[in-house]
Amino acid sequence: MIILDVQSLSYFYDMNFLAHIFLSGENKRIQIGNFMGDGIRGKDYLHFHTDIQIGVLLHRSIDSFTDFHPVFRESKHRLIPKYNHFSGIITDMFYDHFLAKEWHLYHNESLSNFVQAFYQNLEEHKAELNIKTRNLLPYMKQQNWLERYANLVDLQQILKQMDQRFSFPSNMNEAVEDLYEHYDAFQREFHLFFKDLMVHAESEKKRITKEFEK
Repeated sequence: MIILDVQSLSYFYDMNFLAHIFLSGENKRIQIGNFMGDGIRGKDYLHFHTDIQIGVLLHRSIDSFTDFHPVFRESKHRLIPKYNHFSGIITDMFYDHFLAKEWHLYHNESLSNFVQAFYQNLEEHKAELNIKTRNLLPYMKQQNWLERYANLVDLQQILKQMDQRFSFPSNMNEAVEDLYEHYDAFQREFHLFFKDLMVHAESEKKRITKEFEK
């Protein structure tokens, strides 16, 4: 059974963890900054290592690009009638499902090795993490969230637990039913979107890095 630390998890506004880490490239601190991005407000990122700062800014750029991309919006709008403002979070999770499930299309390293290396990265830089990420780390590792999005049963369980964190119904526990119903459409949209996102993230990573080198 997957058990979420919903108190620590509550500061995340998007749930496509795997995509953010993947899009960071090989730099370990950029990966960490991109992963922690939601939990770092305003200019608070300036208190971190330069590479973590780059990761945070890359995270923000990825989020903005995603929110306005027509293909992502098409997926999201399919969910809006039932899930309203939760539709973006659900679409993020659907897209991470496809990234995990079809990882071999995007990376030469196995998903398992990639994920375990990231967990180790977080442990090695634990002193540089913000408090909520440090609190989240044991749950992430023990439950292996990043790989388990590939499994629809596990994904449904995660959505169910997230639904329980809200004081009003989000219907997120029913979202996997919509994924089953429109699986081919969401899958096609993910691949179209993700190709564009990869190009954007690489360009932005170079741009942001150059800004720090001035």
